[in-house]
Amino acid sequence: MTESPSTEELKLREYADRFDTQYISSVTDDMLDPLLVSKLPVEWARTHRLLPVVVGGVLCVLTSDPDQISEQEHLSILVGKELKPVFAQDDVILESIERCYYSKDDSPEEFIQDMGAGSQDDVPIEARADDLFRVADKAPVTQLVNLILLEAVKKQASDVHFEPYEMSLRVRYRIDGVLYEQASPPKHLEDSIVSRIKVMARMDIAEKRLPQDGMAKVSVGGREIDLRVSTVPVAEGERVVLRILDKESTLLPLEVLGMPTGILGGFRSLLSEPNGIIIVSGPTGSGKTTTLYSALGELDSVRKNIMTIENPIEYQLADIGQIQVKPKIGLTFASGLRHILRQDPDIILVGETRDIETADIAIRASLTGHLVFTTLHTNDSPGAVLRLLDMGVESYLLASCLRGVLSQRLVRKLCQECMKETVISAESVKDLGELGAGAVGKKAWEPVGCPKCLEGYKGRVGTFELMVLDQTMQGMIRDGQINAASLRKQAESFGMLSLLDDGMAKVLDGTTSLSDFLSVSFQH
Repeated sequence: MTESPSTEELKLREYADRFDTQYISSVTDDMLDPLLVSKLPVEWARTHRLLPVVVGGVLCVLTSDPDQISEQEHLSILVGKELKPVFAQDDVILESIERCYYSKDDSPEEFIQDMGAGSQDDVPIEARADDLFRVADKAPVTQLVNLILLEAVKKQASDVHFEPYEMSLRVRYRIDGVLYEQASPPKHLEDSIVSRIKVMARMDIAEKRLPQDGMAKVSVGGREIDLRVSTVPVAEGERVVLRILDKESTLLPLEVLGMPTGILGGFRSLLSEPNGIIIVSGPTGSGKTTTLYSALGELDSVRKNIMTIENPIEYQLADIGQIQVKPKIGLTFASGLRHILRQDPDIILVGETRDIETADIAIRASLTGHLVFTTLHTNDSPGAVLRLLDMGVESYLLASCLRGVLSQRLVRKLCQECMKETVISAESVKDLGELGAGAVGKKAWEPVGCPKCLEGYKGRVGTFELMVLDQTMQGMIRDGQINAASLRKQAESFGMLSLLDDGMAKVLDGTTSLSDFLSVSFQH
């Protein structure tokens, strides 16, 4: 049964008939031309709901109002060509405006070249969510910062580094875990750029001797992105690092994280446990937070009270109470966790367990009917058990509450457009023992590089190892007579696949390259 046209659509179709033009229900990518809006401020386009497009090879203007004659004339003069009106609904026009401006190739490199070596600009004091599309009405330094951030978002960078040296200011983006150098802004703009970023993050622009932390918000095409800003004084000035927290790219369903079917099923079984502790382990930057947020997204936040304590809160989650750690005023993981327990929680996420006090409260919470998630910086799943015991956790308590440990790393995904087939040699896998020996002579793929990727890679995916505790392992922990090797041996006899097994499987199926797998497999 087809849906009947809305009143607005009927009215616009009538306008199209009257003015001998057409009505467009949707705008395809080939209709959008970023060059047409190169001189058009995004705010003007949004306010007037007008956008120049190409329809069937003819230059047109999207509109929903036939009375906008003077505005359409102004737009024709700006574009330098006659534009034929075509009608579309307001929401279609606004969505097309955001897509068109997002695809504009406003590179910081060209802007830096245009700036030349002029004088420093005054930094306007603003502390709100900056729209990165708006550059035409901004001071040059603000335009430059906006363009650098916009390009970082487009390239899906996780961090932006501003690094001062004696004769230069280096800018680097971290993309898929690797830093890539960008065009360097003029050295004389360094203070203005740092001040602009501090203003955005509500930091003290006069304090240059002490490290500072702050948060900023920017908007890109209607979606808000959080920035975590850190500054530290170095020999040649202030070093600034911005962490880009893009909720859309990080709040992912568990299925797309890269877990093998068996591990995904086992992890979901842990999520259905009524109580106990579930640990996600791995080094910094291995995707632990993403995994935990994906797990929380699968839980029933309507009928259960879910609370978190984090440092920092990376993303605001719907229907979940989130607490930010603030050590300066005494709000630590341990003290915050005590208060969470008075809020009648069902499920608790502790951002990181780094001391015995936090571990002890988390374990006692799990023993009193709560399901607790936390992270640890350990190399593998058995290592998480030993870390908690080394902290001072009683072995009988840990044996009673620990349900499972998920250990993970992130590997870069090969670009499927340009990857090249190769054969695994004995020399390349000599450090992998039996696993490597079994892979010698098998097909694998290596990066090449093309316009659609970065050095042959595009995106990242996880490699995982899930240790679910059985009664034998619980007994081993309770007795305290364990080491990493004995615990691993028992876990593997119970069916655990190691990180190396999962990583090698991803090498052999063309997901990643052997070199990238090896570079992260022994990451500490």
